[in-house]
Amino acid sequence: MLKFSDDKLKEVKKIIDRYPQGKQKSALIPLLHMAQSEFGGWLSPESMDYVASLLSIDPIEVYEVATFYSMYNLQPVGKHIFEVCQTGPCMLNGSDNIINYIKTKLNIGVGETTEDGLFTLKTVECLGACGYAPMMQLGDHYREHLTKEKVDAIIEECRGK
Repeated sequence: MLKFSDDKLKEVKKIIDRYPQGKQKSALIPLLHMAQSEFGGWLSPESMDYVASLLSIDPIEVYEVATFYSMYNLQPVGKHIFEVCQTGPCMLNGSDNIINYIKTKLNIGVGETTEDGLFTLKTVECLGACGYAPMMQLGDHYREHLTKEKVDAIIEECRGK
């Protein structure tokens, strides 16, 4: 059974206490981030049920949020997640070509992870960096003005970590 450590449970209480009585559901997004970080980089049904129990809400309320936002992983992912923007400005600047290049280069489809567990490819909606298209998020960083050569360099950089 999944459970946060005592230190993490203290943090959960602090987060929930930020909100008025009866509005504990407002803590859902930060708790989902915490659960994803603590339980292997993705949100299993068990971890989402656990978050629901901490907030005294129905599990479906957690599933609705977790399935809506692309920042949550609903299956195991690789060490490096390539989240390539696929909305208008990025598409006009070649994000489809970048996505197809990554698929070919890593021999995976969108939503898949390489056999060695290093890379997962996701497509996401606008990341708010339209002036730097095509672009992707890799961890906490944006990678901008992507080209095949830049993608190759990013892959090699990740393999070296």
